[in-house]
Amino acid sequence: MNRINESVPQEFILLGFSDRPWLELPLFVVFLISYILTIMGNLAIIIVSRLDSKLHTPMYFFLTNLSLLDLCYTTSTVPQMLVNICSLRKVISYGGCVAQLFIFLALGSTECLLLAVMSFDRFVAICRPLHYSIIMHHRLCLQLAAASWVSGFSNSVLQSTLTLQMPLCGHKEVDHFFCEVPALLRLSCVDTTANEAELFFISVLFLLIPVTLILISYAFIVQAVLRIQSVEGRQKAFGTCGSHLIVVSLFYGTAIYMYLQPPSPASKDRGKMVSLFYGIITPMLNPLIYTLRNKDVKGAFKRLIARIFLIKK
Repeated sequence: MNRINESVPQEFILLGFSDRPWLELPLFVVFLISYILTIMGNLAIIIVSRLDSKLHTPMYFFLTNLSLLDLCYTTSTVPQMLVNICSLRKVISYGGCVAQLFIFLALGSTECLLLAVMSFDRFVAICRPLHYSIIMHHRLCLQLAAASWVSGFSNSVLQSTLTLQMPLCGHKEVDHFFCEVPALLRLSCVDTTANEAELFFISVLFLLIPVTLILISYAFIVQAVLRIQSVEGRQKAFGTCGSHLIVVSLFYGTAIYMYLQPPSPASKDRGKMVSLFYGIITPMLNPLIYTLRNKDVKGAFKRLIARIFLIKK
């Protein structure tokens, strides 16, 4: 029993870039600004999508889910990171690390599936426009969203359990900014080959398969868009799909680099930066991409602002 207790530390030390103290102030500023923009941008999309009746469509229902997910995704890691950067002791409790690992993994897995669902919605809207309202009915949208969330959290239960069962033998220095599976596996004092193989297999299911389906759907979308006679209709289709494709490229590109490359000591620092990108930068960019490239969202923002001013008058 004593051995087991000794192998489970009461707290973890999150090293981050503590060996480069000159980076701490710039990183604090970047993290803080990114977090504020993420909160404001995603909350704005949720509020506008709920208040504007013109956005009560499947596309914006899924976009609202994505914004809610990104809000929780960044909140699970960034506040603790900001506290640690300002502290001399960069620690997180064992319970806090478990919660962070579970939530971050659950929401990341859910986003993998949700982005694939959003591409299916765009495929139906552009390739089957006459049957769109019949196919993408409210019940199916709820089922697809629920399946994404349930699958993501189920994967997190499995991955978190397998990761936390690994004996640490007193090791508690996590060479990362937050508790993530690859960083925690490196702490283990036993062979982790089976865990790494299982992580690779799950990553294929949640990363490669969805991104392959997205690329196939977009191949059909491009063919359908090129057949549209109206220039305005073609631009609108490319606008909404282009926004989604940029988000897909940013998220899947960095996540695939992190989870599907062979582990190596030389890639640790690159891995930290990549995980910061899909964990902080991508959730911040998502609202900007969808609002700047989407006329419907920009129009909804203008109508909401106009209503606020009218109420004040």
